[in-house]
Parts: sequence; C-alpha cells; structure tokens
Amino acid sequence: AFMNGANDVANSYATSVAARTLTMPQVGFLSMITEFVGAVALGNRVTSTIKNGIISIDRFEGNPGSLMLAMASAEFGSASWLAIATSIGYPVSTTQTIVGALIGVGIAADSQVTWEWDDGSVSQVAASWAIAPLLAACFAAVIFSTVKFAILERQDSFSKGMLAIPFYLAFTCAILALFMVIEAPAAPSLEEFGPGKAVGIVLGVFFGVLAIAYIFVRPYLIRRLVKGDARVKFYHIPLGPLLLKENPPLYFPAKADGVVVIDYYENAYSSKNDGSIENQSDSEKDVGVSTSLEKANPLVVPTARQRIVTPEERFLAPTKHLPVVHPSRLFGLTKYFLFQGVTRDCVSHEDPRLQATHARCKIYDNRTEHLFTYTQ
Repeated sequence: AFMNGANDVANSYATSVAARTLTMPQVGFLSMITEFVGAVALGNRVTSTIKNGIISIDRFEGNPGSLMLAMASAEFGSASWLAIATSIGYPVSTTQTIVGALIGVGIAADSQVTWEWDDGSVSQVAASWAIAPLLAACFAAVIFSTVKFAILERQDSFSKGMLAIPFYLAFTCAILALFMVIEAPAAPSLEEFGPGKAVGIVLGVFFGVLAIAYIFVRPYLIRRLVKGDARVKFYHIPLGPLLLKENPPLYFPAKADGVVVIDYYENAYSSKNDGSIENQSDSEKDVGVSTSLEKANPLVVPTARQRIVTPEERFLAPTKHLPVVHPSRLFGLTKYFLFQGVTRDCVSHEDPRLQATHARCKIYDNRTEHLFTYTQ
C-alpha cells in the first residue's frame, strides 16, 4: 500500500501540482483521503478482478497457508518493483505490476492462469492497457485543442474563458457522475442499469452544475478576477448574485491588498512575470465587465523570487557535522525521509532540463490560466 500510494498519488495529482492548483502539502493531505475512500468505495470491481480473474485459486483449495504465501509473494514482488520504479521516477501502473506478480505466482504454483478472453481475464486486462491510453489520449487531445484554439490562442482569451468555464465545470462533474454510476459498489453493470438511465443522470448533473456555475460561480469569478477584489474567497461563492453589488455582504473577508492571481509562470529560474496582461476589449463586456483597464486586469506584481531551500539543505545540512548516531542527526534523517516528498515539486525544483521545458512554454494571461484551476 505504501508503494502503491507513492506511485498512484503522483499519477493522480501531478498535473494539479504542475498547474499550481494544489501545493505539495495539500496533495499530501488530500491523497490520504481520496486514495482511501476511492479504494474502499469504488474499488470493488478491480479488487474482485485481481482476486478471482487472474489465476484460479482452486489449486490452493484445502491449503490456505499456501494461498496466503502466494498472495504475500505477489504483494512483495509488486511492492519491490514499485519501489525501484518510483525511486527512479517511472510512473508505472500499479495494476500492471500486481497482475504480472500474480501471473508469476500462478506459474510458480502450477495454478491455472486465465489467459482466454473472459470477464476479468489476463487477456482483457492486457487489452485495457492499450485501449485505455488510446481513449484517454483522444479525449485529452480534443479537450486540450478546444481550450487552446478556442480560448488561449484567441486575442481576448480571458473573456472567452469566462464564457466557457461554466461548461467545463459542468462537463467535469458529468464525467465524475458517470464514473460513480458505473463503479459504485452496489451498482449493477451498465447493461443492467440501462444506458437511458445513465444518460439521464449524466445530463441532469451537467445542466444542474451548469446552472450552479452561472448563478454562483460566475459572479464570484467576476468579483475576484475582473474587479480585482482580493477580499473574496472561495467560501463566498454561495453569495452568488450578491457579489455583483458594489459592496457585497462579505463574511470573513480576506485582506484587501492580498494577491488576486498568482504568477503561474513563476519558477525556480524566473524572478518576474514575463507575460503581459491582455488589454480589455469590447468582448469583455459580454461577461458583465464595465470597469477600467486597471480594475479589469489585476496585475501580478513582479517581485524577486526567493531561492527555494531544498530538502537536503533543510533537513540534512544543519546536522551534517554530527555523528550518524547523534539524536539530532537521526531526527533530521527521519524528517528528510518523511517530508522530502512534500517539500519539493516541479515548480520549485531546479533542473536544467526542467528549465528548458519551461522556456519552450507559450505564455498566456494569468487570469485565463487561473480559470481552469477550478475544474481541477
């Protein structure tokens, strides 16, 4: 479970960290909840496939000790490979790892491996390894293309983003609803449940979230990103249309001089925002904007970026001169082992190859970039 978490959390949250939607400490806390709840609440079918579909356990009938040893060997083998892959940065599939380990155990124990095309068989699992990435690539290409060419590449990207973000929020929630309908533990298969019911639920969620986005989220975005009101926080979203008033009734407001939008292009090699804020145009009036250019474009104030202290410098360097068995050095080693993963990320990480990647990135309006963090 430790190695699964080390690799799966990276697969689940890496894009959110890279987009600066979440920080590493936030990911560390959220992953403890989401990985556990996901495995318990929505992992029933995968668990059943791993347990019964890969190898036949009839070979171990009447010999539970051998079955326990076989499963423990599979776990140890998969955990060992995950530890090696994670240490060198390979985002391997934990499903492929445990399936391969079970096949090896089945062969070693002379147990029947389910090769033929059947529900949960090795053939179907292996086919999914090719089909799933291809389908994901197609969906991702379509979504990214619409965002890039219909919004980011347009002259007034922020205005286009303000018009489109409610639909993206609704689309995201509709996909999640479809996943929960199909993968819920007590839910029947899609054939038994009925495609009509599934489509009805998905469309209901889509239009329901779309209405919520227009009534509550859009006024929040206008207040914060267009009018540049740093006092408004996410917990003010329930105020909805009241946020469009000149002086909305804000409860627990944030500091008025706070940062409205962070610099999404800030990294370990940059000290200022190299992108320019786009000029307000007539199309911004379509989202309810009638303010001045200064208010419509809250600038990211260029400030010198402080050098990021690496985990080695934070936890190991202060006690480097002490003997290895010294309590302070052991405590530093313990902190490094436990926290080095949440104290570095792709934003603060200094690496020439990463710098080259950032240098090739095209720079867009920070406010437009910020809009899509809400879908994440």
